[in-house]
Amino acid sequence: MSSSFGLFPRPPESNRILYDEENSGQKLATLLWPHLPITSGKPIVFICIGTDRSTGDSLGPLIGSLLEDKQVDPFYIYGTLEDPIHAVNLTEKLELIQALHPDAFIVAIDACLGRLKSVGGVQVLEGPLKPGAGVQKELPPVGDIHITGIVNVSGFMEYMVLQNTRLFLVMEMAKCIADAIYKVSAFSKRYDALSKEYFNDEKNA
Repeated sequence: MSSSFGLFPRPPESNRILYDEENSGQKLATLLWPHLPITSGKPIVFICIGTDRSTGDSLGPLIGSLLEDKQVDPFYIYGTLEDPIHAVNLTEKLELIQALHPDAFIVAIDACLGRLKSVGGVQVLEGPLKPGAGVQKELPPVGDIHITGIVNVSGFMEYMVLQNTRLFLVMEMAKCIADAIYKVSAFSKRYDALSKEYFNDEKNA
């Protein structure tokens, strides 16, 4: 039995896509899907990190706000424009999420800076995110895996670079990532239904 039941095309060879390439949301969904323990029974929590007080750093809460009115079960979404998760409250919010969802699988989402040719790229990476590293802040690592969107160029006065990042770019990247999470949510429901149907057929055979 195929683990994806043919729901997804072959994932891109790279772990990064560009937000404005054709079918970027679908491609990002195919990157994200294999990393998620859909059948494990664990709660899957997306923590969208950032603040609406900095254009470049608003990627995370924009994604959270785009998803908060959508049906993305079985996923839980934390971090929105109204209730952001940022450097000041990160530890407190992580403790709350841990209390609400013990043994959860965590996907951290944040903006980052990178090389000029990488700006606009979205990547899915194994292991925890280290928020604040680009602006010399010591914050706890977050996540079993993480998604980062490269919103501007690193290397000099990075706090100011984040402050002066174009909102249009950040918004379009947020739409791409939110679309991918929404698609994976929808596919996970189909996967669950097909899985139950398959195993019922096997049992009754």
